[in-house]
Amino acid sequence: MHNLEELEKKIGYIFQDKMLLKQALTHSSFANEQKINRYGNYERLEFLGDAVLELVSSDFLFHENPDMPEGKLTRLRSSMVCEPALAYCARDLELETYILLGRGEEGTGGRKRDSIISDVMEAVIGALYLDGGLPAAHRFIHRFVLSDLENKILFYDSKSILQEMVQAMPGTQLSYELTGEEGPEHDKQFLVEARLNGKTEGRGRGRSKKAAEQQAAYQVILMLRKKTETTGQEHVFKEH
Repeated sequence: MHNLEELEKKIGYIFQDKMLLKQALTHSSFANEQKINRYGNYERLEFLGDAVLELVSSDFLFHENPDMPEGKLTRLRSSMVCEPALAYCARDLELETYILLGRGEEGTGGRKRDSIISDVMEAVIGALYLDGGLPAAHRFIHRFVLSDLENKILFYDSKSILQEMVQAMPGTQLSYELTGEEGPEHDKQFLVEARLNGKTEGRGRGRSKKAAEQQAAYQVILMLRKKTETTGQEHVFKEH
């Protein structure tokens, strides 16, 4: 595990109470293994951080999209702060390398699990809120969650966005094909191809079929956008 001072530099915030940050990084499996000086785990901080994240992201979307109806704002917020989206943001910080895990959880690949990484991201937000108030949490969320938002939303909504694009392309059929699996049972990777009229246009790899499909769809979207920019019109795929 990397040291906490290194993580503070990445975050751009120095904690007055270092134990808050350590608690935010401590999984229950690690806390339960400690016989002396037991650590608290991140679960209560995650609860608090989830509420702070919802408030800050809601405020951001409300002011950035003055004409957007409530239903669309809710869906947009959900895509921004869902488990895979937060895990994606956390990996930009390499947050998974700082998590304190028990030996059993470590052995079953917990350090790579989206559910744990996203929980820790929320716990760090909760710790920032307690240590530095809303301004500290606000700066962190805007820098690491709400930045580069267009590309993040495109990625996490890639399957539905691609489906809408394909529906606007007459005669084009979209399909996903599982082409392989790699790794041991507890740490398996799925390989998926996204195909337009039977031709492979995107490939994805993920810890679930859905994640792999999402990555493959994102590749196809980028390809279609590039073709549109080049030709100035939608690209229509013919049968092969």
